[in-house]
Amino acid sequence: MAVAQEQTLRENPYPDGFRHNWTKREILEFFDLPLMELLFQAQTLHRQYFDPNKIQLSQLCSIKTGGCPEDCKYCPQSSRYQTDVEAGRLMAVEQVLEGARNAKLNGATRYCMGAAWRSPKGRDMDTVCEMIEGVKSLGLESCMTLGMLDAGQAAQLKQAGLDYYNHNIDSSPEYYREIITTRSYEDRLETLENVSAAGINICSGGIVGMGESRADRAGMLQTLANLPTHPGSVPINMLVQVEGTPLFGAGQMDPFDFIRTIAVARLLMPASYVRLSAGREAMNDEMQALCFFAGANSIFYGEKLLTTANPMQNTDLELFARLGMTPEGQ
Repeated sequence: MAVAQEQTLRENPYPDGFRHNWTKREILEFFDLPLMELLFQAQTLHRQYFDPNKIQLSQLCSIKTGGCPEDCKYCPQSSRYQTDVEAGRLMAVEQVLEGARNAKLNGATRYCMGAAWRSPKGRDMDTVCEMIEGVKSLGLESCMTLGMLDAGQAAQLKQAGLDYYNHNIDSSPEYYREIITTRSYEDRLETLENVSAAGINICSGGIVGMGESRADRAGMLQTLANLPTHPGSVPINMLVQVEGTPLFGAGQMDPFDFIRTIAVARLLMPASYVRLSAGREAMNDEMQALCFFAGANSIFYGEKLLTTANPMQNTDLELFARLGMTPEGQ
């Protein structure tokens, strides 16, 4: 039995019962397993913490689209690239809450709000907090992604009742600089520290299919799994190539490599929700089913993510019915 497998199965000394000292070599041993063995291990561990036939539904709303000053090579919202995404103003609170009401009616249990900012400005924080309070009043979990946060901003969001803050690390520390130069890896980790210190649950994952190596995927998951507390949600995005961005025209990722990434995320972070995020529009039903078997148990639900298409609700519900899966809360 591989070292990583032995250490996963045996009792470990961490107070929360999970390891936070994974080495890249151990993680790569998981990636190198025969696919059926990897899926078996991931599904076996998944069943210890979750109902394998339940899936958590989140809906995403872009509360402020485009005009971002960052240079993330995958992102059509960057002001540096010529895409068809037009910069807009921060949405009105009632418009956001109307979307949240519809999301709840359609079965979502978490409403995620994203703004294309490097970091929020002080003048916007009261409006953002009002959105959070309104979403909470509807009985939904709230999630925000607003860019970098300082300790004071994180505390303000917590006071408003924010449940989750999304701030993806995107890739491994080594490959990150190939994708983004306007914000450092350390900046991202500092925001996660501020969020955690404020008592807000972390939602953090990354993007695969950007030309990174398997070692980079291992490095990304290593960073997440070795945080002091595992993220409550781990979104795994498959690159959506948007014309006008530097990564448009990049090679397509092997679907099995994506499924492996889901399975390894489940093995390293057994009690975290692993979410299929961007890229689902390009996945057929069989690929999604294998992702669920590998341990994915959350999706973004609805017609649109921040700026890219997403499978329609009815299509998702039909797939769940065929698989014998039901949304959480139903």
